[in-house]
Amino acid sequence: MTQSPFGEAVRRWRDHIRPDVVGVPTGGRRRAAGLRREELAALAGISVDYLTRLEQGRATSPSAQVVEALARALRLRDPERELLFRLAGHTVPGRDTVPSRISPSVQRLLDRLSGHPVAVFDAMWNLLVANDAYDALLGETGAWDGLERNAIWRNLLGPRSRAVLTPEEHADLVAGLVADLRMAAARYPADRRLRRLVAELSRQSPRFAEHWESGDLTSREPARHKIIEHPAVGRIALDCDTLTVAGDDVRILVYTADPGSEDAERLAIAAVLGTQSLVEQRT
Repeated sequence: MTQSPFGEAVRRWRDHIRPDVVGVPTGGRRRAAGLRREELAALAGISVDYLTRLEQGRATSPSAQVVEALARALRLRDPERELLFRLAGHTVPGRDTVPSRISPSVQRLLDRLSGHPVAVFDAMWNLLVANDAYDALLGETGAWDGLERNAIWRNLLGPRSRAVLTPEEHADLVAGLVADLRMAAARYPADRRLRRLVAELSRQSPRFAEHWESGDLTSREPARHKIIEHPAVGRIALDCDTLTVAGDDVRILVYTADPGSEDAERLAIAAVLGTQSLVEQRT
């Protein structure tokens, strides 16, 4: 079977990256030093079947989102990332589009926070990546696709969240997200994906349309203390901090508990149970 240049590049980088560099446990016998195909697929949030078809040249038109996810999972440097985009037939995203790249410095920060539930969103509030602890706490994100990965859509139209919010807290959360999206639209007026997102949210949600048309940019402090209703361990009271990386224009959500508290114990139990469940689903 003839491989495509894109598939050959992905396979080559997969074979040469050490699992421990990307946080993959290296216990047990391994036939090769690099990442297994299923490990890279899990890191990039795509199916093993699709990754196989990409590497074998049976799938030849990956979306820019898939290319970015693979570049992020493989920890590619800027020249390598640019090459991967060009091999896929895409223009490398420029400054006039919402960044979806996680820079090496941000990735190092995420590595240091790996013991806590952490998720990273772009300026449109699309989920870029979530660690296993986040999935264990709030439900698996790996199967989310399209609008399902957008925090505004999920809070307005998606399934019920495990976060327990009062009506006032939920209203403030939605208003703050929409205001942040409006600021992103001002920074990236040429981004067609952002315009499509606004149009789709306006079509599906009268509440979003009302917020958007009002032009309200009133700053709202997001709730920093949240109650999570976990299906196995019950309610967990946590601090939720949003860190904005200005240069990369990404938002990092981090959940923590007071050390030594009952909530910290519940969070640790939830992480163990959730991680076990995720491993079972992926094997």
